[in-house]
Parts: sequence; structure tokens; C-alpha cells
Amino acid sequence: MNFIADLHTHTLFSDHAFNTVTEMITQAQKLGLKGIAITDHGPAMPDSGHHWHFINKGQLPKKIGDMIVMFGIEADVMNIDGELDISDSYLSNLDWVIASIHKDIIPKLSFEEATQLWLNVAYNPYVDMIGHCEQVEHYFDYEKVVPVFAQNNKVVEMNVNSAVVRPAGQKNMEELAKACKKYGCKIAVNSDAHSIYTLGQTGNVPEMLRRIDFPQELIVNASCENFINELKIHNKKFLSLIEV
Repeated sequence: MNFIADLHTHTLFSDHAFNTVTEMITQAQKLGLKGIAITDHGPAMPDSGHHWHFINKGQLPKKIGDMIVMFGIEADVMNIDGELDISDSYLSNLDWVIASIHKDIIPKLSFEEATQLWLNVAYNPYVDMIGHCEQVEHYFDYEKVVPVFAQNNKVVEMNVNSAVVRPAGQKNMEELAKACKKYGCKIAVNSDAHSIYTLGQTGNVPEMLRRIDFPQELIVNASCENFINELKIHNKKFLSLIEV
């Protein structure tokens, strides 16, 4: 099971990461990736920089060689209403928007609260992907929420880094993947890399997906065709600026 794009990565703009944008992009090229999303933390996270960072995407190329470069954000969900830590005017300018919960912002939610939070996020037109939502502290009703994710074209992330930083949620990740398979919800397998040394890693996620016989056509970064089709579904304007 091969993955041609990494849609969740961090650079030195997030202080707990270790490499520059150029280093991450160069490593992605060396790995033969066809796409990379630079998705540093939104302004609510303690280690995030100034919000002006997220309006400066014009300084980066849209494509290097045959690799698409997307400039995005991992925005924090701030409350049960599903509000994010950056305004819509910023989100509308970005190439790839991840919505995630971090314990620094929301330490814990009840099952009902987490379910309502993700239902609200599902209807946000600027959100492309749901980040590492398998966390035990924010466990939610997959049977109720995943169909809504699917209906609203939200890609659900299978986060490779979770095995290291959120190991208690691995059972939840498989349950979540099964729900995505059941309801035809797209997923992406991402490294959540904070350095060039973890970029593109897939960990034990492919093994889990094989075990549950997850269909490749629902994995947006499993092929170039899947990847480009998903960007078209999300109406990514930058596609008109590059040859794909």
C-alpha cells in the first residue's frame, strides 16, 4: 500500500518542529511524493507564530517538479460550537485546512460533547480534513458523525504520529476506519511529521487498513488519481494555476 502525498506536516513555524519549509519540501521530493501539505498549527496553540503567516502563501510555489505544494493550516477547534482559532477570511485563502482538537485547548469532552463538536465542524465549508480525531479524551459517536463527514466531503485522517503521542487511541482508530469504510467516507494516511525524518512514514496504519479490507478508492493519497480528484471535489483554485 503506497501513499503519494503527505497532507499533514509541520515546519519551524510550529516551535516544536525541527525543519524549515524548504527542508520538508526537499525531503518530500527525495521520497518521491507527488504532494505535500504544509499545515502548521493555528494561532491558539502555545508554540504557533503570528497569524500573518497564513496569508503569505504567495511566497511558496504551487508545484516543484511534479510535486504539488499546498500551504495550509492545522486549525484548533476551540469549543463545542466547532469554532476554529482563525477567521474564515484566512481559511478561505489556504490550500488545505485541517481541523483538530489538542488537549492544550480542550483537555477532555464527554461523548455527547465531542459528538456535537464534530457535527458542527462537519458543516464548516472551509475544513478539508479532520485531524487525529481518534483520541480517547474526545471519543465521539462514529455511527452518527462519520456519515455527516462523508456527506460534507470531510477527509478523516489516519494519523501515523498518533501511535507515538496518542497510543491509547489506536483501538479507536481502527473503529473509526471501519465506520469510514461502512459509510464511504474518504480517509488520508498522514505522518503528521515534525521533521524530515518522519515525513512520509506510515507506521502500522497500512497493516490496520489491510486487516479491515479498507477500499483503496476511499484513500485520497493512495494514488495520484484519487489525490487530484479529491482536490477537485474541494474546489481547490490553485489547480487552475498548475498542470496536473
